[in-house]
Formats: sequence, structure tokens, C-alpha cells
Amino acid sequence: MHTSRLKSVAEGLAVPVAALVLWQLACSLGLVNPMVLPSPAAVAVRWWAYLAPMEAYDPAAGSYLAWLFSGEMIHDAIGSLTRVALGFFVGAGLALPLGLFMGSSDTIYRHINPLMQVLRPIPPIAYIPLSILWFGLGNAPAVFLIAIGAFFPVLMNTIAGVRHVDGIYIRAARSLGASRLTIFRRVILPAATPYILSGARIGIGTAFIVVIVAEMIAVNNGLGFRILEAREYFWSDKIIAGMFTIGLLGLAIDMAVSRLNNHLLRWHRGLES
Repeated sequence: MHTSRLKSVAEGLAVPVAALVLWQLACSLGLVNPMVLPSPAAVAVRWWAYLAPMEAYDPAAGSYLAWLFSGEMIHDAIGSLTRVALGFFVGAGLALPLGLFMGSSDTIYRHINPLMQVLRPIPPIAYIPLSILWFGLGNAPAVFLIAIGAFFPVLMNTIAGVRHVDGIYIRAARSLGASRLTIFRRVILPAATPYILSGARIGIGTAFIVVIVAEMIAVNNGLGFRILEAREYFWSDKIIAGMFTIGLLGLAIDMAVSRLNNHLLRWHRGLES
């Protein structure tokens, strides 16, 4: 098992490492303009400067742990992740009950679905002017945009999960005398849970994309803001360092959500196997 995991990791790293080597070679040979595309070594140096604390450690100023996490990147990452969490929970918190109602009631579905289908194709970025008019600048418009980005993936997957519950289970529960509430709680909701969690995973990914755009427009900190600031000063190495930071954070979040889904759906995996 250990050897198999190492082999899997090595296979996954082969292409990225080869791309970095070719990138560094092209920069070393002068095939690209370093102002346009800096070398991986330059990006790594900038990334470390972006991560490292901005001042030397002073024991009188505070604890070592607080100093260690005082770097500019840490503050930006915390700001971005906080907005993602707030926006996702607002969007998912509204989408989940609405999706359950729409999925379990044909009447509610017929009345609300046309509006949802009109709003769903509108990208969250299109709401930027309205979000600034309604909420001004700061965290509020960013959270609003993220909530919109997370809302529809959770909503549509929840509706699909409820409406695709096998009718055999529902008829069996009714034949055993289960009430509508019991059927919903013990049959429909567990059967729809894999769809709901898949929607949540997509919603978090969408929220992370939207937060970068929102920070470029509405706030004065965060990873998106820092990338835009670096563009103004032609710091292409810092732009790429910020992009890699976003990618690593997105990967970590997706892996964490995937592990959580696998843990919560152990019973479902058992049924499938």
C-alpha cells in the first residue's frame, strides 16, 4: 500500500516537475523576457518573500507564533479564506432548504424553477456593479458575490438528488406506514446526500474562483487584491507567486472536502461495493 501511494505521488508530480524544468531552462537560455515570464527560481524567491514575516522577530512585541504568521501572504490568504467561508455558508444555507423543498414538491418546483433557470446562467461577475451599488466597497459585496457563486451548484444538485430518489424506496416506506416527514427524513434526505455533498464541493470551488475576482474590485486585501496590485507595478514574479498560492489553497480545500465527503458517505460506498 505504501509503495503504491508513493508511485501514485511520483506519477502525479512527473508532469509538473518536467514543466518547471522546461520553464527554468527557457528562462536560463534567454528565450523569454523575464519581465513577462520570470523563471521558477525568481518566482520561488518572491513567493518566500511574500510568505515570510515582514519584520525581524522581537520577543517584546509578541509571541513567536504570531510573528511567524505575520507575513503578507498569510494575512491575504486568511482574508480570502474567510470570505470564501462566509459566502459559501450564506449561499449553501439558502440553497439547501430551497433545493429540498423544490425537489420534494412539484408545486413549489413549477413556481420557482423558471426564475432559477433564468438567474442560473448569469455569472456572479455580472453582479459586480450591482453589488457595489447595494453594498459599497469592502467585505459585504465580496461575500454577496461568493454566495451567488455557491448558491446554484448546491441548489441544482440538491434538487437533482431529491428528484432522483428511487420510487421503490418511497413506496416501500409508505407500505410500512411511514409518515411523509419520516419518509423525507429517513429515505429522501439520506438518498440525496451524495448529490448534496457533490454540489457543496462544486460550490466551494466556484466560491474560491469568485473571491479572487471580487477582491480585485471591492476590497483592499486578499490574494486577488495582491495580484492586481502586483500587476500595477509590473511584478510578474509576485503575480505568478500569488497564482500558485491560489492553486495550492484550492487544491488543499478540494482534498479536504473530498475526504470529508468520503467519510460522510461511508455507508453509501459500502452499498455501492
